[in-house]
Amino acid sequence: MIGSVRQALAGRVPGGVRRAAPVWVPALLAAVDALLVNGAGLGTGMGVSLLAAVALLWRRRFPVLVFLVTLPGIYIGYIWFAPMIALYTVATLRTDRRLLAATGLLLTVAHFLPYPLSEFSLADRRQTALLFVDALATGATPIALGLLTRTRRELAARLDELTRSRAREDRLLADQVLATERARLAREMHDVVAHQVSLISLQAGALQISTPDERTRDGATKIRELSVRTLEELRHMVGILRAAGADAEELTPQPCLADLPRLIELCAMDVAYENACAPAAERPETVERAAFRTVQEALTNARKHAPGARVRVRVADTEAGLLVEVRNGPPDAAAPAPDLPGGGHGLVGLRERAQSLGGSLEAHRTDDGGFLVRAELPLNG
Repeated sequence: MIGSVRQALAGRVPGGVRRAAPVWVPALLAAVDALLVNGAGLGTGMGVSLLAAVALLWRRRFPVLVFLVTLPGIYIGYIWFAPMIALYTVATLRTDRRLLAATGLLLTVAHFLPYPLSEFSLADRRQTALLFVDALATGATPIALGLLTRTRRELAARLDELTRSRAREDRLLADQVLATERARLAREMHDVVAHQVSLISLQAGALQISTPDERTRDGATKIRELSVRTLEELRHMVGILRAAGADAEELTPQPCLADLPRLIELCAMDVAYENACAPAAERPETVERAAFRTVQEALTNARKHAPGARVRVRVADTEAGLLVEVRNGPPDAAAPAPDLPGGGHGLVGLRERAQSLGGSLEAHRTDDGGFLVRAELPLNG
């Protein structure tokens, strides 16, 4: 409730007033304290008290000097606000413990000794002890509050720094995952493009040999030369990506939907597999690879985060393209959790892959405590 009131006031009060309030409000409180203690008449007590109140306007710039100026106010004028606020400011802005001890001792002595000093008496020991305890509390309280305020500010600054560092780390990790996934997509595209360009080169070579037309032969020769050059550049680029560490896998044949039963068999989990796809349907290789990687990542996550859970894998043809759905139930408390590493960004790469094909991927918890990964991959992506 207090926070909402502060927000409402912050929205209504002009910024200049909000910035000036911490400077003027303590001085006004000290001036009111001086008037209440010393009355409206002029005198030595009133003079030093008002001087202490005015000095608070510079307490943040000269905290120790302002504190020394306010000491006559509590010794002669019997005011409290100005010297205690000044000592609080010293505690918040200065870290020297000896300085804090000295200023606290000065305030305690100024509060304990009477003015004039000739009135000091130890006849009433009980009253003297009470006055000394009161003086100690007057000198220690502003220091304690100042140290608490400074500690909270330092903790808030550290927390803000840690939050920014964590956000930067998360962004770097996400960028690294996306870069790795894009590099893997480029590696997979190598197989597809190399295969197609090789076919173009073979067809051009066959046409170069079989055609009797000179112009056609020259065109076929140029096509074959361009195909060979394209393959060399493609392999060179993929080699650079691998050398840079973006992708250390070999350029092996990439998996497809037909490899899903083997993947499920090797995962050693309780998986129910449903394949509702038309066997003779033709799909882009990139779509089938994306479907395979989605199932692979979802099964890995289920094994790490829901050991012993039952998993249902379903792939089906839809009007929009290919649907991949992996749903696991809640984990089995009796099943041991495998010690598998994970960066927490696998789904980021899957989403990037799906979006690059023009599709979408959603991943969220289910009502029964399980998890659902659902990808829709268009065939014309």
